[in-house]
Amino acid sequence: MNMEDTGSEKAEYGMEKEILNEQQPHWERVFSNTCSRFGNEPSYPARKAAAIFEKEEKKKIMELGGGQGRDTCYFASRGFSVYSLDYTESGLKSIKEKAEEAGLGEYVTALRHDVRNPLPFEDGTFDACYSHMLYCMALTTNELEFLCSEVRRVLKPGGLNVYTARHTGDAHYGTGVHRGEDMYEITGGFIVHFFSREKVEYLAKGYENLEVEEFEEGDLPRKLYMVTMRK
Repeated sequence: MNMEDTGSEKAEYGMEKEILNEQQPHWERVFSNTCSRFGNEPSYPARKAAAIFEKEEKKKIMELGGGQGRDTCYFASRGFSVYSLDYTESGLKSIKEKAEEAGLGEYVTALRHDVRNPLPFEDGTFDACYSHMLYCMALTTNELEFLCSEVRRVLKPGGLNVYTARHTGDAHYGTGVHRGEDMYEITGGFIVHFFSREKVEYLAKGYENLEVEEFEEGDLPRKLYMVTMRK
């Protein structure tokens, strides 16, 4: 490969990264246009995670990609102290409003944060971390690896990291515009990073054990993994 080829590949990678970065304003517009894009009922993984957290007496929860707060408010309603992070202002506004309207404001702290950056917490702060479809957004494998290490850092010993991601058995996998790795821009301009089982196992490095459940959600339906890892 000559230097011109290398430069071309770097330019192409930079172009894709620019496209990936455009997902933040895209989600900002989506959340601004509707107050409940995914409905108001808690998701299946939130209900299952809450049961696990209660059984293990996990009280202080970090939620990544809180969206518009349907799972955030569910955790709060069950008595958990929830620190919900999202990178959209409109999402955070929705989370705060829904929590206050439900009388759950004291249980919810909503913060703006881009998970490609270090988490704004000290080591060993949380009992558990939860995220629903945050991992399968426009994040590269290197960024996901960094995120997993950051989550592990802020978890207490024995803490749980529970996340969901659409997998390569999903009907949308391989459709739309390829944006690098296993990422595809599908209908509506959303970029999805589809997970293989090998990627799940790769990202579990540094955690003590791994549990993976397959489930379906939505009208397509979306096919997802629910992954539970322990520090």
